[in-house]
Amino acid sequence: MIIVIQCRDQVGLVAAISGVLARLQLNIVSLREHVDPTENRFFIRIEVDKETSTQLLVQQLAPLLPGDAMISINPQPEKKIVVLVTKEYHCLSDILVRHHFKTLAASVQHVIGNYPVLEDICRRFEIPFTHISHEQMEKEVFEQHIMDVLLRLQPDYIVLAKFMRILSPAFIKAFPARIINIHHSFLPAFVGANPYRQAFERGVKLIGATAHFVTDQLDEGPIIAQQIIPVNHSYTAAAMMKAGKEIETSVLARALRLVFDDRVLVYKNKTIIFE
Repeated sequence: MIIVIQCRDQVGLVAAISGVLARLQLNIVSLREHVDPTENRFFIRIEVDKETSTQLLVQQLAPLLPGDAMISINPQPEKKIVVLVTKEYHCLSDILVRHHFKTLAASVQHVIGNYPVLEDICRRFEIPFTHISHEQMEKEVFEQHIMDVLLRLQPDYIVLAKFMRILSPAFIKAFPARIINIHHSFLPAFVGANPYRQAFERGVKLIGATAHFVTDQLDEGPIIAQQIIPVNHSYTAAAMMKAGKEIETSVLARALRLVFDDRVLVYKNKTIIFE
């Protein structure tokens, strides 16, 4: 069982939380905590050796914590996810392989694509695929069709695996800190479309990728994971894109592992990551 708490900082929080766990005969296997002195904010992730009543644990913890405390208890670590895609296969295929061999720490419930290009690979892995075209359709209607699938499946997280459509603020608001995107750039550089072309024209010596939670601000949500590799003058824009796809796959996989293992806490536009 994993317990994640964030709240206003005050003296004695670790002792109070540990005392509750001891009284419930829960042995602490792992404990990581962090205090942000600027925000006066306390973050903690605790792993205990067995499960207990979630309701009882919250009842015991809540009176000892500040009133703004957010307590998350996860006795079932495997998350449910829905993946949104367009045409590029590299991130989706990696997710499907990890799901097939049970190394994803999540269950892929469904894949939704605004083109039918990736339906075949989903069929090969026996994952349901729904094609919802955005063409000749108002954005609000398009997103409502996606929302209908999501509301039926109730996923824990939505993964944008190279989903090349900008979601509306209303859609994002329905899933706060639950939509994960892989951006083909080392943010905050080269936001928006065609980042490899932008990088090539700028003559950069490093390219990278960023996995982040989606917010109303395009490509500016809380960052989960990033990675870079060196490039030089011999790289064309196409060569940069090819190398970038490998980074995108790696970064998204790492970000999903951290999130699914409850190692990522979000506060404002930043993340605390207990690796």
